[in-house]
Amino acid sequence: MIVRTRFAPSPTGFLHIGGVRTALFNWLLARHHGGQFILRIDDTDQQRHVEAAVALILDGFRWMGMDWDEGPEAGGPHGPYFQSQRADRYRKATEALIAGGHVYRDYSTQEERDADRREAEAFKRAYRFRRKPVSDADLARFEAEGRPYGLRFEVPLGRTLVLNDLIKGPVEQKTDEIGDFVIVRPDGTPLYNFASVIDDADMQITHVVRAEEHLTNTFPQMLIFEALGYQLPAFAHVPFVAAPGSRKKLSKRDGAVGLDEYINRGYLPSAMMNYLSRLGWSYDDTQEIFSREELIEKFSLDRVNSSPASHDPDKLFWIQGEWMRKLPLEQKVDGVLPFLKREGLAEEPISDAFRQRVEAVVVALGDRLKVFGDILTLGRYFFTETLTHDPDAVKKRLRKDGVPQLLAELDQVLETVEPFDVPSLEKAIHDYAESHGHPMGQVVNPLRVATTGQGVGPGLYDCLAILGRASCRRRIAETLAMLQTS
Repeated sequence: MIVRTRFAPSPTGFLHIGGVRTALFNWLLARHHGGQFILRIDDTDQQRHVEAAVALILDGFRWMGMDWDEGPEAGGPHGPYFQSQRADRYRKATEALIAGGHVYRDYSTQEERDADRREAEAFKRAYRFRRKPVSDADLARFEAEGRPYGLRFEVPLGRTLVLNDLIKGPVEQKTDEIGDFVIVRPDGTPLYNFASVIDDADMQITHVVRAEEHLTNTFPQMLIFEALGYQLPAFAHVPFVAAPGSRKKLSKRDGAVGLDEYINRGYLPSAMMNYLSRLGWSYDDTQEIFSREELIEKFSLDRVNSSPASHDPDKLFWIQGEWMRKLPLEQKVDGVLPFLKREGLAEEPISDAFRQRVEAVVVALGDRLKVFGDILTLGRYFFTETLTHDPDAVKKRLRKDGVPQLLAELDQVLETVEPFDVPSLEKAIHDYAESHGHPMGQVVNPLRVATTGQGVGPGLYDCLAILGRASCRRRIAETLAMLQTS
């Protein structure tokens, strides 16, 4: 058997990392078994369709490196891969269910159903919609007046459905507890439970790996599979991703949960894949860092936990740092350049000299550079002529007696030091501190704030060498002017 998995997102907005985790489990399962991963778009609800959302989905999958064998752009023998384009298939399946006596027209109104629900509540029994006899006269009247109707699947009573879930184990559901359910709305559009079965059967899906919120949908779907004579795929329901430090489902109120937010911050796809794979799955008690190849080799559903896993931004950040540390310098430079361009701090085409400066800054930042976006928060002053002083650093390091004179003297040191590189700068400033009897901290800290505007950062001598003599002296002059006027 060729393993075929699928992910079927609705294009209703941003791509939630919980959904990406589910898609990743499908992708890893298919790749582990040398099978195929299918991407299809569940866009039957056109009222909630967001046009740009499809692009977000495809771009997110491409960024993650989760290639799909069939689906939008890739094509394939089982298309179309947009549910909105599969109306003919749903129509034919509907006709087959009607012919088999499994589906009937439901002319009931919302008012009638509400009344039945209130009656059930009054007698303290669960409400389940059941087919009611309709006389020939009423049927003729309904048709004559053009009363709208939905198509409902008539659930066979007195049975127990057993699902051998690959994550949760055996799960049972009595059919008496399932009401007759709508498969096609009065406007002719199919509902999820129906369309999903037809698509999974047509696309020869062998494993349906999806969020546990769909577990209750599985039993009605099992009845549709059976009624149409389709082979039932294996099911695995993945527990939801919980909010940090809680047991409630992760939502946008809990902070950054859209994949695009992490892309825009400059996270690495290898780190995100590593992190999401570990949300509810483990290979052993020790290994945390997994390459793409290792995940494909080692992934299996039997190691997926049946309980929710909490989103841990700190752990994601740590994993990101581990992957960033391994990244070759050239790739780090390539990664930060788009952020500099976006802020207008780099001009196209990138000159060799500018790239060398970026490289020097990345080296100087070292392990401080956790995500590519850090180039803006930690190193902006290397790429702008505008010096912005951190008020706290000014108060702590510059608003002290003797600092203006010290900076003026250091400016003279910088004017004459040759060559203007790290070893020469370090020696010259050490010599100045020793000759004037200043502790190094009282020299280095004010000079850092005067030239970078910040109280912390890479090594001071690296900063000075990267900025260059002219820029350092100009910034010292600006700092002295600021101290005199404020």
